[in-house]
Amino acid sequence: MLSARPAGCLAGAARKQPQQQQQQQQHLPSGGAASARHPRRTVAPTAAAAAGGSALRRRRPAAARPPTALRAQLKAIIFDCDGVLLESEELHRTAYNAAFAKFAVSCPGDGTASGSACPANGLVAWSAPFYDVLQNTVGGGKPKMRWYFAREGWPSSLGILPPTERARFPAGEDEEAKLVDALQDFKSAEFRRLIGSGEVPPRPGVLRLMDAARAEGLRVAVCSAATRESCVFTVRNLLGEARFEGLDVFMAGDDVPRKKPDPMIYSLAAERLGLDPSECVVVEDSMVGLNAARGASMRCVITTTASTADQPFPGAALVVSSLEQGAAGGGGGGGPVTVETLRALVAADADAPAAAAAV
Repeated sequence: MLSARPAGCLAGAARKQPQQQQQQQQHLPSGGAASARHPRRTVAPTAAAAAGGSALRRRRPAAARPPTALRAQLKAIIFDCDGVLLESEELHRTAYNAAFAKFAVSCPGDGTASGSACPANGLVAWSAPFYDVLQNTVGGGKPKMRWYFAREGWPSSLGILPPTERARFPAGEDEEAKLVDALQDFKSAEFRRLIGSGEVPPRPGVLRLMDAARAEGLRVAVCSAATRESCVFTVRNLLGEARFEGLDVFMAGDDVPRKKPDPMIYSLAAERLGLDPSECVVVEDSMVGLNAARGASMRCVITTTASTADQPFPGAALVVSSLEQGAAGGGGGGGPVTVETLRALVAADADAPAAAAAV
């Protein structure tokens, strides 16, 4: 048990302190008197003291901090929607063609410029092989149509532009925008009808990985190039209300001015999550998404679809046939993709600078 010091001892110590300080100052080199007021603080010697052979020892340089990559830990998984949460591309193609047929959309071109093939009646209809290429080239619904019309010529349509009783071509950018908006609105409604039928399940392993990430305290986000209205409906139906409301970040194509493959949506997602990009892993299904993720300095896992199974994905951290069935040539070992699988990807990349520095 500690005992209190006598008052006389405290008074004696107080009388001795000025004498001790004076003695310390007499032994200090020139310019070092300030350290007597803080005897425990390490003071770098002045130039004059160094020249005079100061007894103060030079502080050893602090060890360099390890590179950011060495400290990176998995903290978030960001999922694309179409092709990742569900096998949706054929549903989208069907919905686009329904919109083209509804408004009798007909382009001046014959399909050569875009690599598509127009049917005999002249109406626009995207074939499965053409859409496989298109969806891996251009992100977002409206950008897809604009890309196509820029090559095949802006189309005539029926029932969109006044007078609505006859087909005509858009006159100027305002009518072009009105045409694309009307087509996209109908297409989205048709897509929602297909999703709402209840016959479209999520892709294998998606819900398992999301729930496991939540259980381990990771953040979960969805970032899609699709329009918000369509994407919200799709994600709610696939994930259920509780999982949808529990997402840490949800972003659609409407939320950014530049669509994938531009990395903006993923860069903004990291900012909203409050994380460094190195702490996020993206799950995508196409080169468009892969380029967006890598452009944002994030690791990317590719889950292939029927249309991309034979494609190379240079730069992907892992390529799998699905989150449940494991590797499709990317080194996943054939088992399901788990939180530990993704942690290992982050750790493997983080070890690379250390190995290089040790050589």
